[in-house]
Amino acid sequence: MTPVPLERLERRRPDYLLLASTIALLVLGTLMVYSASFVVAHNEFNDDAYFLVRQLVWIGAGSIGLLITARIDYRRWRTLSLPIMLLCIAMLVLVLVPGIGSSSYGAVRWIKLGPLQIQPSEIAKLAMTLYLADWLARRGPVVGELRKGLLPFAVIVGIVAALVAVQPDLGTTAIIIAVAGCLFFVGGANLLHIALVGAAGIGAGVLYLAHLSGYQMERIRAFLDPWSDVQGSGWHTAQGLIALGSGGLFGSGLGNSLQKYYWVPNAHTDAIFAIIGEELGLVGCVGVLGLFAVVAWRGFLIAWRGPDLFARLFATGLTCMLTIQTLVNIAVVTNSLPYTGVTLPLVSFGGSSTVISLVAIGLLLNISRVPTSVVDEVENEPAEVAPLVLPVTRVHAWGRQRVR
Repeated sequence: MTPVPLERLERRRPDYLLLASTIALLVLGTLMVYSASFVVAHNEFNDDAYFLVRQLVWIGAGSIGLLITARIDYRRWRTLSLPIMLLCIAMLVLVLVPGIGSSSYGAVRWIKLGPLQIQPSEIAKLAMTLYLADWLARRGPVVGELRKGLLPFAVIVGIVAALVAVQPDLGTTAIIIAVAGCLFFVGGANLLHIALVGAAGIGAGVLYLAHLSGYQMERIRAFLDPWSDVQGSGWHTAQGLIALGSGGLFGSGLGNSLQKYYWVPNAHTDAIFAIIGEELGLVGCVGVLGLFAVVAWRGFLIAWRGPDLFARLFATGLTCMLTIQTLVNIAVVTNSLPYTGVTLPLVSFGGSSTVISLVAIGLLLNISRVPTSVVDEVENEPAEVAPLVLPVTRVHAWGRQRVR
């Protein structure tokens, strides 16, 4: 059945609570980017607002992306899922080509276009979410089969994850795999297949750890005991923990951080949560977590109310993408995970991350505008939707439940 254009539907208002929490995070992030970066900006660029101005530009670009995706029918993007996925894979390959990819801190993760730097791995998260949502929706009940479900799914995810991992960008690789796993679970995967993949993943992880060397092994040691080598491998983790701990309940005050004076590396990007803890204290950290909790709540609620299977899967993937990246960033700063360079969505300095996060919010807002009573059948989608109580080997949460 041909989808009814969004313009012809009696649209609901967008999810204003999701939009309000997003704006609050952007405002807080802008303040913290300036506070955490002006020391480095002054010393290295002779301009206290160097990073602030660039962050505002990226927020402006991302806001345009949000407005566009919030107005364009989300189903139109579905028709472009394959070309977008292929373009993303091409960019991931190009970033590895000498002379095209730009390196920093030993990793090649950016494509430099004049004054602009694009990080394909950030785009890959969104492209993968879009493509898998379309792919799973088209597969329907065969998602639970080994040959038509698990194997092609593993190949698709494996190609993208491998291209990101060799940059190397293990943090983003983990996020991509985790988001894909969530989509596969919600899309109706066989629980036995999930258990087998999980066991294989654990085994691969053990083998990977056994063959680590160089700076990667140092990061594992720093994770286990950052205080054993504070002047070396444990520096990032230890200084971040000192910043968090020194903030106390209410913090030292906005702009009064001492750790940003070259003690905490990447204070305005990956480690910005540590500076939030130092300047705004436990109260500020809880406030930030509360805002992200609202984003997750509204995102999953939009997914639950989605008007069709693709919408439910797409909204689930977008919400998982933002939520999992947030959890990984905070876990790294608090030494709950080994150190890896992952930004805090909507808060950290970073062009690609900011734009992609705002585009994801725009897509969620667009899905939230479609009435839940509007259901468009897609190819291979079963006419009757299975209830929530199913045999133990299959699971269908909101991904396959119709909401009337």
